[in-house]
Amino acid sequence: MARYLSSSTAVFLAIIGFMVFWIGGGMLNREAPPEPQPVEIPVAHVAASLSEAERIVPRTALFGDVVPDQTSVLRARTGGIVEEVVTQGHEARQGEALARLSADDREAGVARAQAAVGSAERDYEAARQLRERGVTSEAELQSRFAQLESARAELRAAELELQNTRLTAPITGTVSRVIAETGTFVDAGGEVLEIVRNDPLIARIEVRQSEITAVRVGQQAGVVFQGGREAAGRVRFIAPVATPETRTFRVEVEIPNPDGIPAGLSAQITLDLEPQLAHRLSPALIRLDDAGRIGVFIVADDGRTLRFAPVEIVQARAEAIWVTGLPERARVVTIAQGALSDGQTVRVSETPEEYRGILGDAEAPVDPADPAAAADLLGAANAAEPGAGAAVR
Repeated sequence: MARYLSSSTAVFLAIIGFMVFWIGGGMLNREAPPEPQPVEIPVAHVAASLSEAERIVPRTALFGDVVPDQTSVLRARTGGIVEEVVTQGHEARQGEALARLSADDREAGVARAQAAVGSAERDYEAARQLRERGVTSEAELQSRFAQLESARAELRAAELELQNTRLTAPITGTVSRVIAETGTFVDAGGEVLEIVRNDPLIARIEVRQSEITAVRVGQQAGVVFQGGREAAGRVRFIAPVATPETRTFRVEVEIPNPDGIPAGLSAQITLDLEPQLAHRLSPALIRLDDAGRIGVFIVADDGRTLRFAPVEIVQARAEAIWVTGLPERARVVTIAQGALSDGQTVRVSETPEEYRGILGDAEAPVDPADPAAAADLLGAANAAEPGAGAAVR
């Protein structure tokens, strides 16, 4: 066989054999790579405080317009020239004469009607006496009586026409506008002046569907007028049907006005709602979940697991908010470093005493959402609890 192999072929085979030997020897002597060591994920550290629900009476504050209790336009019942009229700003009493129109020949008309009544009365009396003696018929007597009643009706019409030249106040109030000045001719039905009654004032507000069931007629209401002046009122009317465009209910609040506050101001109306249990918290504790719901993180019963609890704000003030949706007793997370998630395991410490304002009892000295501030607070919590850094509570 050797005669069939050339020298070049032998050299090539030798090289191939050497490479196989060299590669195989390297694979046999190669050490296995070390197995990856598990990465220890540190447990997040938070501070929490116990919050207990308290009974509160929530209030709703709504803005509305203040209008007069009543506005009346005095109109002429007959035509004529305005001979007398009160001035603008006059304080009128119901039934008081405010303007007078020219009488023209109306007084003469009354006199003629009175004379006609006298003549008809005499004719009727004569017919009655003749009827008693049987001289005249019953039909004649009834005709004279009809003439008498007609004369009396014409007298009443003439007297009313004369009376209508005297215009009286339909309500008690202030003359806010004089429309027809002295010397102006007005037709029957023409406007002469306007009267406004501002005591009481009426505040009109729109109440939401979720709050209308807590409002009742006669309920007390707080009122703050534009400019800061305060007053007390009461609910006098609740619309039985919602406004279609807004799905709110119109409510009228009656406000006594002995001091003469003008109508047309804007005002904030405060109404008490139904009492309920709520937690007092700082607004800084409110968070949003992935679904866009507002809530707070609380510590579960096992003392190491976080739960996101959706809440509803029932009252808000500058220093705190009151929320529902939590258990009556809940450990609320007050301070944390980094983002939190529902179901997360954490190490929990008590909120340091000097930072209890975070729950809304007072103004918080720092922003708990600030990472640097959170680190300082959690460091203070660690210092206050020996061994807290080594154990999960």
